[in-house]
Amino acid sequence: MIYTITLNPSVDYHVVVDDFQAGKLNRTKSDYKVPGGKGINVSRVLKRLGVPSKALGFIGGFTGVYIQEFLKKEQIQMEFIEVNQDTRINIKLKSEEETEINGAGPNITKEHLEELFALLSTLTSEDIVVFSGSIPSSLPSTIYVDLIKKCKDKGIRFVADVSGDALESILAEKPFLIKPNHHELGELFQTEINTIQDAFMYGKKLVEKGIENIIVSMAEKGALFINKDFAFQASAPKGELQNSIGAGDSLVAGFLSAYTTGKSLEEAFKIGVASGSATAFSQGLCTKDEVMGLLNQVKLQTLEG
Repeated sequence: MIYTITLNPSVDYHVVVDDFQAGKLNRTKSDYKVPGGKGINVSRVLKRLGVPSKALGFIGGFTGVYIQEFLKKEQIQMEFIEVNQDTRINIKLKSEEETEINGAGPNITKEHLEELFALLSTLTSEDIVVFSGSIPSSLPSTIYVDLIKKCKDKGIRFVADVSGDALESILAEKPFLIKPNHHELGELFQTEINTIQDAFMYGKKLVEKGIENIIVSMAEKGALFINKDFAFQASAPKGELQNSIGAGDSLVAGFLSAYTTGKSLEEAFKIGVASGSATAFSQGLCTKDEVMGLLNQVKLQTLEG
């Protein structure tokens, strides 16, 4: 089973406003609400691609109820830990530019955290855990490392789709898969990465440190897959960018949906890239038909040196 952990989920309120003007009354052209959080996005895309998962994390209040009811309608398994304050609301404003206003999230107590550790203790080496997203301010900055060590003690493979200090802190734990974009990869080495060759070079450095598999997303330049045995560059499918939110999560979900059902790493990478692109070309998360419609456009080129 694939388990996704979202420490700081949200209700994402997407608002479209023509010619947004700060400090003035603006009226929405359209709006909609969906559960937010990178792990939740991974579970939702996995479900659309026909692979079950279970969503874990912390939720509370009326917004937490909304998330549970929404995921229940999509027939997604979940086991959230109830907290005392409301799950946050994030505003995604689309006008001439995209603007995001993200809430801080509820307080997570030591007792709540112990419940999450207890849930992880029931998993086995047959499971995969996906850690993704931001860390609530009430939790220690080491929380991902602490949770990952619990998984490693049981032989559980884990995926980390995090950034900044959180990404740097988990590298020593040697994840099964990480998925930085080229900016996040550059931050790890205090440099700027703009070319495929640079991304390849620095990605290899992480493999040499013990990371099993790395996917580096590079927007219109496609993506790279690197491990100790081979490396590929995938071309980006053609389409009009509609929505950047959830594209990276969809890439992770697409990869895991294929890998856990017996497909090769190469094929899983292609399906991951098609999934990320399908979400980028849609208003919401990708569907299976959209992914399959783009798959033939994803071409792999072997990287050497």
